Amino acid sequence: MDDLLAELDRRLAAADAALAADYRGDRGVRQPIHTVYVPADRYDVRTVGDWGAQARAALDEYGGSAADLAKVLDLPAEFADDVYDRVRAKLEREPIEDLRIDFEDGYGNRPDDEEDAAAIAAAQANPGTPFYGLRIKSLEAPTRRRAVRTLDLFLKEATITDGFVITLPKVTSVEQVEAMVLVLETLEQQYGVPRLKFEIQVETPQAILGADGTALIARMVKAGGDRVTGLHYGTYDYSASLGVAAAYQSMEHPVADHAKDVMQLAAAGTGVFVSDGSTNVLPVGDAVHDAWRLHFRLVRRSLARGIYQGWDMHPAQLPTRFAATYLFYREGFDQAARRLRAYLGHGESGYLDEPATAVALAGFVLRGIECGAIDETEFDTTGLAKLARRAVPES
Repeated sequence: MDDLLAELDRRLAAADAALAADYRGDRGVRQPIHTVYVPADRYDVRTVGDWGAQARAALDEYGGSAADLAKVLDLPAEFADDVYDRVRAKLEREPIEDLRIDFEDGYGNRPDDEEDAAAIAAAQANPGTPFYGLRIKSLEAPTRRRAVRTLDLFLKEATITDGFVITLPKVTSVEQVEAMVLVLETLEQQYGVPRLKFEIQVETPQAILGADGTALIARMVKAGGDRVTGLHYGTYDYSASLGVAAAYQSMEHPVADHAKDVMQLAAAGTGVFVSDGSTNVLPVGDAVHDAWRLHFRLVRRSLARGIYQGWDMHPAQLPTRFAATYLFYREGFDQAARRLRAYLGHGESGYLDEPATAVALAGFVLRGIECGAIDETEFDTTGLAKLARRAVPES
């Protein structure tokens, strides 16, 4: 038997090593619940405060009390007050979790001197959010030089802190990911900045299905190694590229669901976060409540699908982002807590949960605590990260 086991170890050594290298598991870091994109020419040190103020003003005007917001969003009565209070506190304390200074579609093509100046100005104005970064233009031939130039100017002037990430849009090939790694390695050496990370924006059909019939997004994740931190779905570029008419382009269109299914499969076990896209139906004018109900429902839908992050494009979307997220965790917390305690041998829950489900339950509670939906005093977090199979947090 010993000889057989030794032979198995020998035969499977390469497969064991590949599994450990390609599927590193949870990175042990908090995932933001949203990313806010702000065009570079509209960004300065006041942006986060301004968004918070506008979000609170929208909440006051269109959802002035817990009862008012509950009526608009059909919040269950038992959670309405708690959710409203947490949303209000979040908009005061941390209205934006992840801010992306946009030099791509939201900014457009400008004269070089104008974009140069915007890149330098952005570098000198750290937003103070837990997570931040910039979206450069793509590495396709027409915008490649401009993308690298903007990133170079930014890194030359910026003080890079924890939570910084670069978004690479419109990725169409594994080679572009490999090129991005080369760019980051070169700029790190040039400016002595900490190790740089980036997100792959999935908004082209080539990222989902390559010409050879393979799911290139999985190969992209592998090519980027531990520099790749996220896969972000681009609702409108992706839908349009598949010929979906503008009126039907949505986060819940079947083509969107298929793309995100592939993204989730490619990211599973790798430590790479998956983010949903945005809705372009904005809560403005006479349609605020309708837009709020749509956004609220879409955020809840993403959470139920296991996608815990999305994009927000307008300050008045923040109240519904947080309301939907907080309700998701508040509704599920009591049951999750009972099942976790029962799994750990402290009581009964009516469920016979296996280890994999216990991992999911622990991850649910941790996510709820990190975003402010659950208070740390509500659950003994001792050993919770280990149960969730979270790695030691990245430095």
